[in-house]
Amino acid sequence: MKLKLFVPGRICLFGEHSDWAGGHRRTNAELEKGYTLITSTNQGVYAEVQPHPTNLILKTTLSDGTRHGPYTLPMEPAALLAEAEKGSFFSYAAGVAYQILTNYRVQGLEIDNYLTDLPVKKGLSSSAAICVLVARAFNRIYDLKMTTRGEMEYAYQGEIKTPSRCGRMDQGCAYQHPILMSFDGENIEVKEFNVPTNLYMVIIDLGAGKDTRLILKQLNHCYPFAENELQKNVQYYLGPLSKKITDLAHDALRQGDAEAVGKLMTRAQQEFDKHLIPACPSQLTAPVLHKVLNYEPIQPYIWGGKGVGSQGDGSAQFIVKDEESQGRVIEIIERDLQMSCLKLVIEASRHVRKAVIPAAGFGTRLFPASKAIKKELFPIIDSAGRAKPAIMAIVEEAVNAGIEEVCLIVQNRDIDLFESFFKTRPRIEHYNKLSKENKAYCDYLVELGSRISLVTQDVQEGFGHAVYCTRDWVGNEPFLLMLGDHLYGSDEPDSCAKQVLDAYERVGHSVVGLKETPIEELSNFGCVTGVWQEDASMLSVTEFYEKPDPEYAREHLHVDGMDADSFLTVFGIYVIEPQIFGFLEQNIEHNFRERGEFQLTSCLDELRKTDGFSGYVVKGRRFDIGLPEEYRQTVIGFGNV
Repeated sequence: MKLKLFVPGRICLFGEHSDWAGGHRRTNAELEKGYTLITSTNQGVYAEVQPHPTNLILKTTLSDGTRHGPYTLPMEPAALLAEAEKGSFFSYAAGVAYQILTNYRVQGLEIDNYLTDLPVKKGLSSSAAICVLVARAFNRIYDLKMTTRGEMEYAYQGEIKTPSRCGRMDQGCAYQHPILMSFDGENIEVKEFNVPTNLYMVIIDLGAGKDTRLILKQLNHCYPFAENELQKNVQYYLGPLSKKITDLAHDALRQGDAEAVGKLMTRAQQEFDKHLIPACPSQLTAPVLHKVLNYEPIQPYIWGGKGVGSQGDGSAQFIVKDEESQGRVIEIIERDLQMSCLKLVIEASRHVRKAVIPAAGFGTRLFPASKAIKKELFPIIDSAGRAKPAIMAIVEEAVNAGIEEVCLIVQNRDIDLFESFFKTRPRIEHYNKLSKENKAYCDYLVELGSRISLVTQDVQEGFGHAVYCTRDWVGNEPFLLMLGDHLYGSDEPDSCAKQVLDAYERVGHSVVGLKETPIEELSNFGCVTGVWQEDASMLSVTEFYEKPDPEYAREHLHVDGMDADSFLTVFGIYVIEPQIFGFLEQNIEHNFRERGEFQLTSCLDELRKTDGFSGYVVKGRRFDIGLPEEYRQTVIGFGNV
């Protein structure tokens, strides 16, 4: 088993020094919590990783292209800890491996860091990226079922085994999109968020130097209790003032308001200079930084800028007006000041435009009715009292949630059946018998049909195979997946599909809708477990398991905080990243079947390992039409939601 991994660096947009400052609340609860906004860089460390039976082996490539290693250590606690404490480059990997080995039964690991395009010692957390890489490699090779937060924590615990004195925000590079972090003594919270439009930045290596240890030493002298005006100023800036600016910046980023973010950067730098330079003037006066921030030729192209990391003459960051301005700023700085620059794009979350609904099954459990009519066309009564086929209610759920295009997976012989319903008006003699209201409804039905494409699955090879049939239609986009034999009724103003789509917008990776289910019903559903991100609402998924028996569920799938015999099962609505098709293709090419078919659940678990997966507990009910008794209950209950 060999995997390719990428871990980016991270840049602190707002709230530098707030991680350790908030940590002082352990001894002075009057201090404000620390708050910081960070985002991943477009540069980072790339590696191929594979298991090794006995050793930790690291081959690495520095940002200048030079290769080092292989470094080899036995996977033994004493050897790993001794190497970690030396403070060499290999120490970071050894420290993380030591922490993993202390808590998990694992063998060794071979890591080939074949490319690094992230500059070192420029406030971009290059050492933290290596630590996260090692934690992620162990997690995915040995399926340790860590969340991203878990990888971040092990990376931090591993790095502090070395002489490095990293901050608590550094390992936030584990998240590959913007996050808001808060620091309250030992407690840390992480909130992921997305931006609606691309935001363009330039990071500049000032080519000077700073003494980070001296900066931290002088600023820490101001904690935990302020003894004079200078120390009060430091605590004020790193506490209430930094929180205020960071909160405003968080709002501006979520709105995609680059101009507001730029103005807040400029304000943050001005306040930093006013309150913190007196605490460490030799390092924080930073003449090179301020020369670049105020360099006249770039002003027409930027919204604002500030220092990076601990500040001083290390690096500068600018938010620019657009992609063209990004290029102009880099051209001017490199030409006039001979400083190297990095592009950074905070990328907008991708809007989900497409939905996939399988409708190719025979409906064996509804025989002989399914011999006469497709189960997806079984009639139901909606809340307005209108009779319609079940598949229409599912399509409406998707479209009303904002979906633009819908793909129905059907058998080739059923194409005419679905096209006749969705794309053809009744024969004129029947149309003329309709009321004025129903004639208008015919127009609505044809308009709905204009959004629908049909893809065929001629051989029923399982749910995973059905989804794979839509690969070309979906393309390289995230998509909404809904079951063709499930209807949904929301307990909230937003529909069930809209709730899951909104959850995807918040976390920026695949999401599965979930429902609390008693243990006696688990054999009918796919089940998940994980760690709560938001209590009883959002879950970091650590395992998918298809239709578990009670014994397995009790031992492996229980979620903290839930009743002993209550579990989280798949609700029937997903938003899935297009990488799922690679895992499905692999199973199909290698004829890897489960219960005789190509299933989706195991591929969802592979996607979880590589890209992360969240679960959202839907506030609503699911109605099944796949079994006679459930269909009867659906006919009775669906119209009442």
